[in-house]
Amino acid sequence: MANKKQLKKAIEQSREEIENLERKLGRSQVAIIEAIISHTKPDDTDVDYFRTYAALIDVERENLQKLTAELKALN
Repeated sequence: MANKKQLKKAIEQSREEIENLERKLGRSQVAIIEAIISHTKPDDTDVDYFRTYAALIDVERENLQKLTAELKALN
């Protein structure tokens, strides 16, 4: 079992990873919205990036919840 300091560090790293992934998701989202507004087909690469980053964010949020629960159990 990890100690509180390790868990707090892992929680902070998880939050930072989510923020980074959300920025990347936002860039692909902007490209998709621009294509929709322009009445063109979104680039398949942008759609793939969007789906990939959205899935990675979901996984990292689950990890963050697990780490947070583990920290609360230690308190």
